[in-house]
Amino acid sequence: MTPAKPSQPPSSTAAICSLQGSLLTLAILTLVSFTYLSLKSLHFPLQYTPYTTPHTLSASVSQVVSAHDLGNFSDIYHSPETFRIIYAEMEKNFKVYIYPDGDPNTYYQTPRKLTGKYASEGYFFQNIRESRFRTEDPDQAHLFFIPISCHKMRGKGTSYENMTIIVQNYVESLITKYPYWNRTLGADHFFVTCHDVGVRATEGVPLLVKNSIRVVCSPSYDVGFIPHKDVALPQVLQPFALPAGGNDVENRTTLGFWAGHRNSKIRVILARVWENDTELDISNNRINRATGPLLYQKKFYRTKFCICPGGSQVNSARITDSIHYGCTPVILSNYYDLPFNDILNWRKFSVILKENDVYQLKQILKDIPNAEFVGLHNNLVKVQKHFQWNSPPIKYDAFHMVMYDLWLRHHVIKY
Repeated sequence: MTPAKPSQPPSSTAAICSLQGSLLTLAILTLVSFTYLSLKSLHFPLQYTPYTTPHTLSASVSQVVSAHDLGNFSDIYHSPETFRIIYAEMEKNFKVYIYPDGDPNTYYQTPRKLTGKYASEGYFFQNIRESRFRTEDPDQAHLFFIPISCHKMRGKGTSYENMTIIVQNYVESLITKYPYWNRTLGADHFFVTCHDVGVRATEGVPLLVKNSIRVVCSPSYDVGFIPHKDVALPQVLQPFALPAGGNDVENRTTLGFWAGHRNSKIRVILARVWENDTELDISNNRINRATGPLLYQKKFYRTKFCICPGGSQVNSARITDSIHYGCTPVILSNYYDLPFNDILNWRKFSVILKENDVYQLKQILKDIPNAEFVGLHNNLVKVQKHFQWNSPPIKYDAFHMVMYDLWLRHHVIKY
């Protein structure tokens, strides 16, 4: 008779079951969370039904959560507990492989100065290169970063047509040289680009646009943005000219403010209807610097609501300017997949309107009770850290929020 194998001690068996249960619970929570929020992000305006984290979380998972506590949780998140758990998992496990090939003068080069409308792209390139998420071993990677810098190509004077050819040749060379693209047809690959240059430079490469994760500053549905696949990159003009605003509602005496070029239909209507109003400060042009230093930025400090209509593209750096200076943004757009909208509840710190609402804009803003405005303002201060780039990056800043969105998308890729 074959001797029976010694059974494991009860305490060991219980520990293994507890660990397996913890991992299974975390996996299910991650999948359910991403599936739910991805489906909801397909619809605009952003309307979410809050849901609660299951109460069956094991003690071991709870310990991980408490070790990575955000501190003051509030309703600015759709589900604070879910965000906290998955963020901790991301920090611990997420690995990204960066393709080493490419012309260093064109690809994957951080600008000397991380400023202007392409700063978000530059900060991401620098942060990912120096981060804990980078791995030199592609077998460990969850995602693959295609280091295309359309900003660098544009800075060299490359035309849009030639940029498309360069990008196409580069991607095809990666597909030929490495086996990783063909495992998922590029679904576990991503690239990062800001403003409309990157959108136009890559739209001629259908397999890249359709299959890969696009982290872009122009998430307009008319340029092929796919909400549950792609990621909206916040366009942040750093460094900010003045310190962050907030906790200063008593100084905000102007009802609404906007100044800028009329480079879109909604901006033309906004200026035509409201530029002579006495309660809304609407300027039909950018403020002349000769009238005073930083006059444009200072107006953000004195205003309750900053109007953010889309320009030539749906995105606008004015949104992150408003957040930084503590002026509640008024999103005036029919189609805009707002940055981090699967994490943040934008209706808790901004006002989201359809473009047709521009004709009733003043009355809509005046009808917002003061207590509600104060709540929006206070929540706005809480989200400022999520729209700030840092070098090196810090916990919960814009870089980590983008990485979190990428981590969520990794969970639905199978091969």
